[in-house]
Amino acid sequence: MNVVTKLASKYDHKQVEAGKYDFWLENDCFTADNTSSKEPFTIVIPPPNVTGKLHLGHAWDTSLQDIIIRMKRLQGFDALYLPGMDHAGIATQAKVEERLREQGISRYDLGREAFISKVWEWKEEYAATIRDQWRQIGLSLDYSRERFTLDEGLSKAVRKVFVGLYERGLIYRGKRIISWDPAQKTALSNIEVIYKDIEGAKHYFKYIAADNPDEYLEIMTTRPETIFGDGALAVNPKDERYKVWVGRKVIDPGNKVEIPVIADDYVDIDFGSGVVKITPAHDPNDYEVGLRHNVPQRVIMELDGTMSANEWVPKKYQGMDRFECRKTFLADMKEAGLLLAVEPYVHSVGHSERSGAIVEPYLSLQWFVKMDKLAEQAIANQNSDDKVKFYPDRFEGTFLQWMGNIQDWCISRQLWWGHQIPAWYNSDGDVYVGEEPPLDGEDWNQDTDVLDTWFSSALWPFSTLGWPEETVDYNRYFPTNALSTGYDIIFFWVSRMIFQSLEFTDQRPFNDVLIHGLIRAEDGRKMSKSLGNGIDPMDVIEQYGADSMRYFLVTSTSPGQDLRYSHEKLEATWNFINKIWNASRYVLMNTEGINGMFKIESLSNIDSWILTQLNQTIEAINYNADKYEFGEVGRYLYNFIWNDFCDWYIELSKPILQGDDEAQKIVTKQVLHYVLTAIVKLMHPFMPYVTEEIWQQLDQKEVSIMRASWPEIHPEWSNQQAVANTEYLMELIRGVRSIRKEYEVGNSTALPIIIKTASNSIADELSGLLPFIERFANPSSLTISSDVAEPEQAATVIGKAFSLFIPLADLVDLDAEREKLQAELKKLTAEIERGEKMLANPGFVNKAPEAKIAAEREKLEDYKQRYQTTLTRLESL
Repeated sequence: MNVVTKLASKYDHKQVEAGKYDFWLENDCFTADNTSSKEPFTIVIPPPNVTGKLHLGHAWDTSLQDIIIRMKRLQGFDALYLPGMDHAGIATQAKVEERLREQGISRYDLGREAFISKVWEWKEEYAATIRDQWRQIGLSLDYSRERFTLDEGLSKAVRKVFVGLYERGLIYRGKRIISWDPAQKTALSNIEVIYKDIEGAKHYFKYIAADNPDEYLEIMTTRPETIFGDGALAVNPKDERYKVWVGRKVIDPGNKVEIPVIADDYVDIDFGSGVVKITPAHDPNDYEVGLRHNVPQRVIMELDGTMSANEWVPKKYQGMDRFECRKTFLADMKEAGLLLAVEPYVHSVGHSERSGAIVEPYLSLQWFVKMDKLAEQAIANQNSDDKVKFYPDRFEGTFLQWMGNIQDWCISRQLWWGHQIPAWYNSDGDVYVGEEPPLDGEDWNQDTDVLDTWFSSALWPFSTLGWPEETVDYNRYFPTNALSTGYDIIFFWVSRMIFQSLEFTDQRPFNDVLIHGLIRAEDGRKMSKSLGNGIDPMDVIEQYGADSMRYFLVTSTSPGQDLRYSHEKLEATWNFINKIWNASRYVLMNTEGINGMFKIESLSNIDSWILTQLNQTIEAINYNADKYEFGEVGRYLYNFIWNDFCDWYIELSKPILQGDDEAQKIVTKQVLHYVLTAIVKLMHPFMPYVTEEIWQQLDQKEVSIMRASWPEIHPEWSNQQAVANTEYLMELIRGVRSIRKEYEVGNSTALPIIIKTASNSIADELSGLLPFIERFANPSSLTISSDVAEPEQAATVIGKAFSLFIPLADLVDLDAEREKLQAELKKLTAEIERGEKMLANPGFVNKAPEAKIAAEREKLEDYKQRYQTTLTRLESL
């Protein structure tokens, strides 16, 4: 990037942002230094999935992280912002398989090795896209340390953790009911299941007694296709209605197999008929009941959701899709007289988060992490000094509640893309688990399943830094300092990072976790592909620039809250940057050649005021940034820059710069230059591009603003008397301007101004500000005194320390004004009478649309308010 020679007359975000990122990379501005004596500060990026492009939620999340890291870098930390991406097992495999299907190819046509090669091609394609998006957002990532969840170092960490958990008895392999995705043909963890309300039905069936065809039990189910897998019926042992049934057998209506009636406390006496079917291989609760009573586990469905070809499923239904089987089976049962009733029923049904398919509870041999000990350890840590601090802290409760009720984690996935499980089996049925294959490898075959994506991403904060090796980076940068992520991922990722880190490093993975909400469309609905209301962050950058997008995203809400996208707010942010741009041009044009620092004793009243305001602003920003309250940080920045600096200090500096006091000119120029420099530094984390452009004009001693230092608070500059005096001045100027506006008197018309102060000292202070009063109030005459008679018929503003009077005779032709106001009162009276008459008319009120009636009421209120204002003004004349 060529160093700019001047700021363009107009702010153009495209011109400003062009070339900056390459400039930072060329000057090695993003790279952390593990040999530095500086205190380290680390953020690891939540690794985006290599499934596609980043969305606006990613832009929000990463902008928060980058603001924190840029701020810490300026504050003197050795700041590491570590990039990386997630292989995203099931999601990425689904995308690649979809692309192959469009070409008429399946993964089975290619075979495992060739298919994985195709996925790596996909990964490289989308990794390049993601890096380009990181660049456009302006993320100051240390690319020399970029990681991928399937790279060799992280794979080693995954194997180490798997084997470690296995050897500690915390990983086991067993048959259990899991959530199965028939579309992807893989197991899911419970939190990969999304529950949606769908229209279904309650189906009531007869189970005829095996010993008496005239007796039957009534059963209700929402999943009639699972009847073939029934192993028993169950009643509550306390239910007097069914005690005579316990121990008897009934005939399964689906396959005519005799099944027993058992008694178990699991059954709710008051629900339905008080009798439930027990299908251990296809329902998690039935599975537990079945274990207690030795009920057979009959799997009656294949991995793709079709009905099995086994002895439990009649041939007619074998090979049918489960839902097609349901329809056919219901028709057959109705014809046989075994279907008693069907009632429409809306119920919550699990769907695969990735494929959208309805999940099937399925008895399957899988690998699990035993969670009780790990959860207890994570909960206990939250009661220690090394707890993970949640911002907002209410999300700690969310985390603890989840950990307190967590179930064992199913970690095996029937996929090809991912970390293959480091377990081998031989022909004798032996199992070997190790970081490396068994030495006598001829008779051993590795498990074909891969690990859940979250297993590797749970290690992200420490595996990316070199663990399990004792690397310099790991010893220096771990535990990391902060994590930023959405509340929707606390269960998936945050909790798992915490318990894995505590188990394998004996440390929390991060000190703080900042939780933000979801980004929503302007109407408040969640952004989604199905609704077609998603916003591409690259489109936002094209229209408004990365600086505008970043500032809008991170300052428009508070931690934990959702964010509504707003074109209007983005437009306002762009205008804010434009205001900074124009103020910078003014300062640069008026401070050329200025160097050196001002002396406190040389400061004017307004110089001391702006420096005091700057001190307070830095203090407020530091305080709120430490709590991750960037909405508040943005408010303080905006108020100081737009109101204090641009609207007041720059304007108040003009009489000095245009005056004759050369010494005072230099001091004010020095203050202008200093304050703008501080503003640019304070704004840099939010708006890196435009601040770099302005910085190049302000200070050439550092190659980039990224090498600058955070503004310091200088208590010795604070001057509360100067603040009070300047506030008097601003209040006076605002008062005169409001009177001019009310009476439509232009600024060029001089007016007599009388100021009655609350004390002689205030009169003296205001008299010392005479050049500013003359410049901005334009008095034809000026009286400032604590002892002055209040004039009659004067426009008045009552201030905190003084009263301002401007005689009305000098503002308006009193007679003409009275005539005008009386005519206005007559007009308003007629409108009020018309409105009251209309709203008192039953024919109008009963027949007119409600919106029309409301509009008329609103107009009437407006006329009444205007009448009162006009009357008051007439009385004052």
